[in-house]
Amino acid sequence: MKIFKRFTILFFLLFIYILISAYSYVNAICTNISDSVFRLHVIANSDSEEDQNLKYIVRDNVIKYLDSITSNVNTKEDIVEIISNNLDKFNEIAQNTVYENGFSYNVSVQIGNFEFPEKTYGDVTFPAGYYDALKINIGDADGQNWWCVMFPPLCFIDVSSGVVPDDSKEILESELNEEEYLLITKADNKSKIKFKIIEVLQNLKISGIFM
Repeated sequence: MKIFKRFTILFFLLFIYILISAYSYVNAICTNISDSVFRLHVIANSDSEEDQNLKYIVRDNVIKYLDSITSNVNTKEDIVEIISNNLDKFNEIAQNTVYENGFSYNVSVQIGNFEFPEKTYGDVTFPAGYYDALKINIGDADGQNWWCVMFPPLCFIDVSSGVVPDDSKEILESELNEEEYLLITKADNKSKIKFKIIEVLQNLKISGIFM
């Protein structure tokens, strides 16, 4: 009986150790990935067809302007600085787009660190977590969200093609270590298993089970 009790205690301690180690691993990986990207987040006024269509028009106009001022950007720090210096212009473009399409909603634009779900862009998948982003709220911002990655430039790809351009991948690869890059591209079965572990633990963390 004593042996069984000792075995149970050892097993429990081993489980706790593995869990803590896995959590530390996931936290380090996700932190470095999130620190390497900058995202765009557009939230519609509501889920009505009109408001959702307006969201996409705002998105297109914002991305068009973004492309015109960040064509030579090579680092996340550069794009954050450019967007910060032009925040009023992004607000103006979004607000004017709303008015030009016959709506009277107010628009708010801000840079911050926001929660994102797991999201796939072509053949690259970013885990759920908190990412720096430019956030655009339209009206009550009660509708469905739209996301993309501003840096590396993944807002301009055809997601349906299932392929991220090589130049964007090269930027990603230069920003991340080898293991992190293999994880988000799910390059092999080992990476897919690790990503699944990250997915589970990140969801537990976001839900508040792990802090």
